Parts: sequence; C-alpha cells; structure tokens
Amino acid sequence: MARKSITIIGTLDTKGEEIEFAKEIIEGQGVDVHVVDTGVMGVPEFDPDTTAAEVAEAGGERLEDLRENHERGAAMDVMGRGATEIALQLYDDGVLDGVLGLGGSGNTSIATAAMRALPVGVPKFMVSTVASGDIEPYVGARDITMMYSVADIEGLNQLSRRIISNAALATVGMVANEADFETEEKPTIGITMFGVTTPCVQTAREYLEDHGYETIVFHATGTGGRAMEDLVRQGVIDCVLDVTTTEWADEHVGGVFNAGPDRLDAPGEVGIPHVVSVGALDMVNFGPPDSIPEEFDGRTFHHHNPQVTLMRTTPQENSEIGEIIAEKLNEASGPVAVYLPLQGVSLIDVEGEDFYDPETDEALFEAIRDHLDSDIELVEMDTDINDEEFALAMAKHAERFAEASTSNPAATGGDSDV
Repeated sequence: MARKSITIIGTLDTKGEEIEFAKEIIEGQGVDVHVVDTGVMGVPEFDPDTTAAEVAEAGGERLEDLRENHERGAAMDVMGRGATEIALQLYDDGVLDGVLGLGGSGNTSIATAAMRALPVGVPKFMVSTVASGDIEPYVGARDITMMYSVADIEGLNQLSRRIISNAALATVGMVANEADFETEEKPTIGITMFGVTTPCVQTAREYLEDHGYETIVFHATGTGGRAMEDLVRQGVIDCVLDVTTTEWADEHVGGVFNAGPDRLDAPGEVGIPHVVSVGALDMVNFGPPDSIPEEFDGRTFHHHNPQVTLMRTTPQENSEIGEIIAEKLNEASGPVAVYLPLQGVSLIDVEGEDFYDPETDEALFEAIRDHLDSDIELVEMDTDINDEEFALAMAKHAERFAEASTSNPAATGGDSDV
C-alpha cells in the first residue's frame, strides 16, 4: 500500500520554522510531506518540494516581477492561482491525500484558494490567525477545517507548538485512517431546506429514500445553495429537488443568506432534472434586530432566534423575484418543473402566522406564471408548502425525472470525484 502524502502550503520566507515543525510531526507519523512555498519577498528557510518561483509561474507570472512590483494584493492573487494549479496537479498525480495550511491572512487566502479547488472529501486543514472572524470568504462552499492559531504564527513556543502539532496530527488522522462504512451506489437527489420548510423536505426525503434514492439536504443559507450547485457541476448530484429557493430573496433584497446571482444556474447548465418550488420566498434574513439597515424601518419582522431576524417580502419584491426565477429556469437545458403552493410558502406564511399574506404571495405566483416558458410544466396546488400532499407530489415528480435521466447516462452530470 502506497504511503499517504500531505501537502503543506505556506510562506517559507516568514513561516519556515513553523512549517518545518509541522512537517516533522507529520513525517513522524509515517506520512510523506510535499511542501509548497508561497513566499514572495524573502529567502525560504529550508528547501521546499515546489518553489515559490514554480508557484508564481503556475499562476502566470515571474517571481522576480512580483518582487519588483511590490503590490501585495496582486502577488497574493498570483500565488493563489499558482498554488491552486500545483495542488490540482498533485491531486491528479495521486500524490496529494490532504492539505495543511499555516499562516496569516495572506497565506490563508492562498492556501484556501487551493483547498476550494479540490474535491469535497479531500482533507483540508487551515491554521490561521483570522479563523475566529468571518471565514466565509476563505471556506466558501468547501469542507475546509479552520483552526484559530490563538497567537500569531511567529516563532515556536509552548502555545504554537501545541496548536501546530494538533493541526498536523488532525490532518494525519484524516488522511491515514479509512472510516469503516459502506456507500451504496444510488442515484442522488439534492434537496434545499430551511427550518420553515422542514416538514416538506422530511416527507419528500423519506419518500425518495424509501424508493431507492440517495438524498443530500442543503441548508439554504447562501453557502448551502452554492455548495449544492457546486456538487451539481462536479457530477455528484443527478437531480435537484429545489424546495427552498429563499436565497434569491436575500440576493435580491439585501439579506445575509444570499447565494449570489448564479443560484439556479447549475442544474440547467449541466442538464440534470430540476424540480423547483418557492420555499421561504416570503422572507429576507438578517442578524439581530440592531443589525437591520435603517432603510427597512417599518417593515414586518419575525424574531426567529437571537441571531436571525426575518423580514417579510413585499408584493413588488416578490414580483421581481418571481420574474428572476422564471427567467433563470427558462435557460435550463434539462427538464424543469415548477410547483406553487397557493396556501403559503413557509411555516409562518399560513393563516394565523406572522407572514401570512395571500396577496403578496400572489404577486410571486403571478410573476412566475407570466414569465415562465410554456414548455416548462407548472403545477399549482391548493395547499401550503409543508402539506404532505404537496411534498409527495414534488418528490414523485423528481423521481420520474430521475428515472428518465439516470436511464440515459448522457443526460446526467458526469462522474463524481467525491
């Protein structure tokens, strides 16, 4: 059996001592190490396996030019691209089983760029001075483990030795051990969920799993939607049951759980089946009440928990969101069906609850009716989204789509790296 290998990405001109310590810890566990130097300005403290000049060249520039320009941001971009290319090549060559990064904001940006390019499931561990803050830009929609370094990564001491050795051993543990579980090959359906669409998703998921499908449920908090569509593009997912398209409300109105302007694109680009509903489009998400922008004073709010405040969408917003969703789906190259629950789009958009507003919902429904191409199946049901009848109807439609798609390999997204 071939020895496992961990790639360490770091700046050997400023963090060489710490990286060499991590290297020794890993090699002491019987695992090989490949060091990628991303330092730009100084001399490496020991010889790497991939030099900074090679990283810069892989990123499209000469190291000498980066040094002469003295533009740190531009240099970080180049080294991030280069480290990504190097990591992907090592992975393709079968000599990268996991990645460990050490550094401040600069190398955190570089190393996590490479990590985000690697498939889900490849161990990725980043020790960073910025890991206790907003890490979304570094993690994105990938399975990156972030560890706060507590102190700066500057020299070895009783604290840094413990932090770095813990990180090194954790990475070794992920790389060197195989979990004892079996994965049965089944067609996979990705499903989007929010707390306020949970009953619908639970019913649909149970039906699909009972009928021989693997399901992966994604929390529609922005990164969840991006993660799902990323896995669609990787070929991991064969069909999407998009119950909860709420991320478009945040994207359009300005909430905190937006998934970006490409949300809803991936299934259509790849050509896999896409069953879509309007779950939780009655709400825009913000943090605690004191974090809500003043421009929204006077709107209808719902206190979800101490960290999340929900704001009811307006008829105008819903009409605009409905048009966006319809136009997105019109571009799909694969089969699409749209389901509208006429009695409410979330648990709090039913009679007696805070966001119950049939006229506002109707603005959403009418926009979808008006702008959706006639060759896309539109199903309207006189239930709310969490009604068992509605959930089963969507699940059965996804099942029909998936059966047709998986019986035709050319219609699926391709092979999975996961």
